[in-house]
Amino acid sequence: MNRPARRGLGARHRLTLALAAFLVLAGLTVLTGVYAVLRFVPAYPLTTSDPSLRGQVNVTSRGQILEALVQVSGVVLLVLAVIGLVGGWFLAGWVLRPLRRVDAAVRVAATGRLDHRIRLEGPDDEFRRLADAFDHMLDRLQDAFSAQERFAANASHELRTPLAITATMLDVARRDPGHDHAVLLERLDVVNARAVGLTDALLRLAAVDAVTAATGPVDLADAAGRAAADVAAEAERRGVTLERDLRPAASRGDDELLVRMADNLLRNAVRHNTEGGTAWCSTGRTGDGGAVLRVANTGAVHTEAGAARLTEPFLRGGGRTRRGGEGGHGLGLALVSRVVTVHGGALDLRPREGGGLDVTVTLPGPGSRGTGES
Repeated sequence: MNRPARRGLGARHRLTLALAAFLVLAGLTVLTGVYAVLRFVPAYPLTTSDPSLRGQVNVTSRGQILEALVQVSGVVLLVLAVIGLVGGWFLAGWVLRPLRRVDAAVRVAATGRLDHRIRLEGPDDEFRRLADAFDHMLDRLQDAFSAQERFAANASHELRTPLAITATMLDVARRDPGHDHAVLLERLDVVNARAVGLTDALLRLAAVDAVTAATGPVDLADAAGRAAADVAAEAERRGVTLERDLRPAASRGDDELLVRMADNLLRNAVRHNTEGGTAWCSTGRTGDGGAVLRVANTGAVHTEAGAARLTEPFLRGGGRTRRGGEGGHGLGLALVSRVVTVHGGALDLRPREGGGLDVTVTLPGPGSRGTGES
């Protein structure tokens, strides 16, 4: 809700008045000091001590000097006020000039354009840091909106595909009364299961987006062990050897989310593997007391750029179909990335020599207060 705007002086006007007031106050202070000093002048008439100039020089008393000082002080203070106002106006404009660029950028961003940047040059002062922080915020917002747009477009496409397939199969069945209904029902069941699975994956990703903070002490070794036990049957069925080296790795977070994260990493390592390949899962501690989970596997060859993009929603490493009929939805690593982010950790994906991926998740230690998002 917007607050009602109150009329008032702008920053330039206030700064100008402040500078003028300061200058007048400084002049008044100096003149007051001079006036106070002159009060110590003797009260008798003052004239020259040179006998030859007597009669030519006016005799002046202390009262006359003080009276003249008061008169001159008024003029001096008036001049100082004019100088303060005029000079302060131009000085305030020069000082506030970087803020006008920031204000212009804010107005442009308010219209929905996030590609505009301030790129303020000059010394590393408060204005430069403010402009850099605003540019960084726009970078983050643009990345977030771009990812959101891609996600929405991909989700619409992915959800439309099973619905279109269902409509096609029903249309074919209506046109062919002798169609095998058992086959139709089986195919509809497969397509419906895929749509339900995709919807569940989207809901899980949305639920993780709603997480704002980690909860309590966890051990990545325990989370990875539970996930590995669930994946073991699928690995055996696919002929993939699953090797584990689970050492204590204490951290703080949501236990269920971390199990889901490890589960997604291990299932990707198994499904994107080769016949007779291997998947490795290990946990341990980092040098600074953090917890680390590492999942690696044999498989297809990836490039550095391709591996970095695998966390984007709906981007699959091995196409739309997978062996064994257990297709994924391209949301596994997106879910992993989000879980790592809300726990204040880091996710690193690197291609292995000879094929496959090497994925490392690093989380803060149990004593860290940096986990979770604000």
